[in-house]
Amino acid sequence: MDPTQQKALNALESFILLSSSASSPRAAADLVRQATSAPNTYVFAELLQTKNIAALKDGPPEYASSYTLLEIFAWGTWADYSSTPDLPPLTDAQAHKLRQLSLLSLSTSPSTLTYTHLLTALSLPSTRALEDLVISTIYAGLLVAKLDTKSQRVDVSSVSPLRDLPPARVPQLLSTLDTWNGRCVSVLDDLETQIKEVRQKALERKKREQRDESAVEKLVGQALKERGKAGEKRMAQDPVGGREAAVGDENDGMDLDEKAGPGRPRGAKRGGGAFKNAAKR
Repeated sequence: MDPTQQKALNALESFILLSSSASSPRAAADLVRQATSAPNTYVFAELLQTKNIAALKDGPPEYASSYTLLEIFAWGTWADYSSTPDLPPLTDAQAHKLRQLSLLSLSTSPSTLTYTHLLTALSLPSTRALEDLVISTIYAGLLVAKLDTKSQRVDVSSVSPLRDLPPARVPQLLSTLDTWNGRCVSVLDDLETQIKEVRQKALERKKREQRDESAVEKLVGQALKERGKAGEKRMAQDPVGGREAAVGDENDGMDLDEKAGPGRPRGAKRGGGAFKNAAKR
């Protein structure tokens, strides 16, 4: 879990425990004011779900507005508070916190992070007030960002997961997740098909290589066999010449120009002279 989120949940824990004793609408409404004003409380969904706080929703109008206010702190923005009538007035601490939380929601889109847009969306009187709000939000660990005073915008790198999801958006979120899941399944199926095709082609290529190797070995064997038969045929037709040819084949035409003996010309083959002398005798 994000450390800032864990810290916020820990800060809210005491108010969740106190809610069990806030049995009257007045006590429950006062607990909402305390929780939204306290330092480090930035998540409120768990408090909304407690019995006595949830009872405010259907209670007297003057207290039901406190439940609506808590919903705005959970997932709404400053603009929601400004456009909703009959809400309790905010203390300075509540107003500052709601602007911080609203900044987190606005950080999801780069187009909403210009000074001009933020000044309007957060009802801030000056650029200095906006920069002070951004700096305090950064120091609180709610977001990682830089102020680009030259371009008059806020460059946000990351946002802590502190905003709750409105119940009305759950079906839309589930639909989006289902669509995303379907796309993932489709991509995985395509990948599996491609993997099978690659494996099949690799198998066919291996079989083709094995057939080619077998064909080459067969051709080499046939060539050697035919060469041997040709040598035997020459030996049968001309024993002397065939033997010389056989010796020449075995030595692959090796040059036998060794040291010549007396009366023996260079380049003469050893066997050749002997056979010629025998012929003369």
